[in-house]
Amino acid sequence: MTIHDSHPFATGQPRRPLRRFRGRLPAPVTIWAARGGEGPAGLTVSSMLVADGEPGEVVGLIDPASELFQALLDNRRWAVSLLSYGDRRLSDAMAGLTPAPGGPFRLAQWRDTEWGPVLATSPGWLGARLLDEPVESGWSMLVRGVVESVEIDESVAPVAYLRGSYRQL
Repeated sequence: MTIHDSHPFATGQPRRPLRRFRGRLPAPVTIWAARGGEGPAGLTVSSMLVADGEPGEVVGLIDPASELFQALLDNRRWAVSLLSYGDRRLSDAMAGLTPAPGGPFRLAQWRDTEWGPVLATSPGWLGARLLDEPVESGWSMLVRGVVESVEIDESVAPVAYLRGSYRQL
C-alpha cells in the first residue's frame, strides 16, 4: 500500500493542465475488488464508466502496480461497489491516501459474491468478467469487462468526487 505525501487531486498546487481539467469533471466513487492470492484486493476507482447494452460493459483505469490489477488478471472477475458519503474514509484508505491498520477491508463490512467482495452498505454494485486483455492508457491500464450482475439500493445515495473533495448527491 502506498501513502502519498500529498493528495493527488489537491487544489492550490501547480498541476499539469490535463490533471486540472480532469479534476473539474464530477467522478463516481467506487471500489473495485477481487479475490487476490493473499486475500481480497481492492482499489478506489473514479476513472470508470458503464456502457449500457446487451451485454452491458464496465471500463476503468487501474494502476498496474496495484494488488487489484494482478487479482483481475488472475481471476478475470471483480465487483464494483458504489460508495456513499459516509464511506469517505474507506475510499481514502482503498486509494492509499490514509493508513488502514490491518488493511482497508477491515474498515467496513463486506459480503462475498462470485465476482469478489462487495461493500455491505453499498448504494449499488455490479459484477464483471474481464472481456479482453487490459491495454496501456496513460499511466494506467484500461480494463474492460462484461457486466454479469447488478444490484441497486435506492435507499442510499452515492457520492461523487469533484476538485479534491467528496460531494453528497
